[in-house]
Amino acid sequence: MRRLNDPACRTQSSLVTAGNMFLAVILVLSGRTAVHGQENALPHLRQQGTATQLIVHGKPYLVLGGELGNSTASSLDYLRPAWAKFLAMHLNTILAPVYWELIEPKEGVYDFSSVDSLIVEARRHEIRLVLLWFGTWKNSMSSYVPSWVKEDDARFPRSKDKRGRSMETLTAFSASNLDADKKIFATLMRHLRTFDGDEQTVIMIQVENEVGMIPDARDYNAEATKAFQSELPQGFVNFLQQKGASLQPEVKKMWESGGRKIAGNWEDVFGKSLQTDELFTAWYFSRYVEQVAAAGEKEYRLPMYMNAALIREGYVPGQYPSGGPLPHLLDVWKAGAPSVDLLAPDIYHGSFVDWTTKFKRADNPLFIPEAGLTPRSGVEGLFAVGQFDAIGFSPFAIESADPATQRLTRANDVLSQLAPVILEHQGKGMTAGMLLDRGRPESRFTFGEYVLNTSFEPLDRWAAPVADSTACGGGIIVQLGPNEFIVAGSGVIVTFQSLNKDRPIAGIESIDEGVYQNGVWKPGRRLNGDQSHQGRHMRLPYADFQIQRVKLYQYR
Repeated sequence: MRRLNDPACRTQSSLVTAGNMFLAVILVLSGRTAVHGQENALPHLRQQGTATQLIVHGKPYLVLGGELGNSTASSLDYLRPAWAKFLAMHLNTILAPVYWELIEPKEGVYDFSSVDSLIVEARRHEIRLVLLWFGTWKNSMSSYVPSWVKEDDARFPRSKDKRGRSMETLTAFSASNLDADKKIFATLMRHLRTFDGDEQTVIMIQVENEVGMIPDARDYNAEATKAFQSELPQGFVNFLQQKGASLQPEVKKMWESGGRKIAGNWEDVFGKSLQTDELFTAWYFSRYVEQVAAAGEKEYRLPMYMNAALIREGYVPGQYPSGGPLPHLLDVWKAGAPSVDLLAPDIYHGSFVDWTTKFKRADNPLFIPEAGLTPRSGVEGLFAVGQFDAIGFSPFAIESADPATQRLTRANDVLSQLAPVILEHQGKGMTAGMLLDRGRPESRFTFGEYVLNTSFEPLDRWAAPVADSTACGGGIIVQLGPNEFIVAGSGVIVTFQSLNKDRPIAGIESIDEGVYQNGVWKPGRRLNGDQSHQGRHMRLPYADFQIQRVKLYQYR
């Protein structure tokens, strides 16, 4: 069987035949591993300059993703009609939940049929998978744990609110809860190694989903209260001392306001506040997730991440899932869960630019596993990849989309063509991302001796009118050489300046529209005259997504 080995967008494998299925079943039953290479042959993260890339079968891979609705993956029949949609939308990766309640319906009795059928269907359609572990928590709650866990609250205790009422949330302060999750997650990862280790259809794992405490900022379970009133854990003390002056501002301010203490309980050290409650929650959630992730990692080392439900403006801890891997708590999560490779935003509200800026750090590559599916999605994906070297972008409930009406379809077509070029140039200061609208109409980028000024095309007096007041344009810039650029996207006008004092004027030598076929540039029209405003700018109309290649020159 050929491997799914195209790092760009359309993975390549032969159809899963009856013989392949028989072999897979034999491997599962015999317990043999199908992994024949060393650790570096598995999907992993690798640094290229300032970028971190996902490597699949030895090649960089750009995730053009879509996340399934919460219940979709529980029924192969329900999902089956959607695969054609995914291909039509130029997706190469589907993010799909896998459910503890289906995998372990009885304690110690495992049923991986829902997982295996999902993998087989993905292979058949030449699509890769990122699996989302709906284990102890999903959106703060424990609705996906099996009935044998739900019904035995003596053995598997719940979190409690400040009134002492039990919640539909397993507490993080229970060895029984943790041990049960560790066991099933390790079993899942062992099964994936056996069933999929050679094909590597599954390329990444999300551990839990949007963890955090709500409607209180911390758990009031008896064991949680005991931990809150006890001495700061030594691991957290070590974290404070090691980070010191480089602590994130929010945590640093809390610690310094109390005199930088390292002895005492949480309120002794940080004071009495909702922020202290949340800090406590973040540490213990991160430690719980770390132990689950580490148990799975021992069985099969795939890249792992945690996703965050973001804070709405004006909300305080307890009004959102508090203690999750949020921007102001990234240091805590990095220290508490080192087996988790990256912390990722689920973006549904607020400024897309601001959220992506906060999550992109030298120690935290950007991956957007979940975002609202809107007319802005296409350019948001291009922006994230161009500006922040994002590993990928994945709108939610993708099975509900109509490929014919989604701007995302056309944006993904562009990204799929450009993926080899983008991946080659990432991390070298040769890419940038544009995200433009009426509220952010301009952006400016410097590449060597040139400045590229970009503006929102619908605001130009010669542009076709756009009725949608929330319309968003943007795209990606890739510098191919000192005087040559790829600009791809929608709704953008670009003008050029020279920084060369001897030749202070930038001229447009040529603009070609075109396509990339198997990584090779195929020029189409030479854009001049009205299309380039008589050589004064390049224009990517909002009504379409285009790839244009421009060559510049300088003169006095």
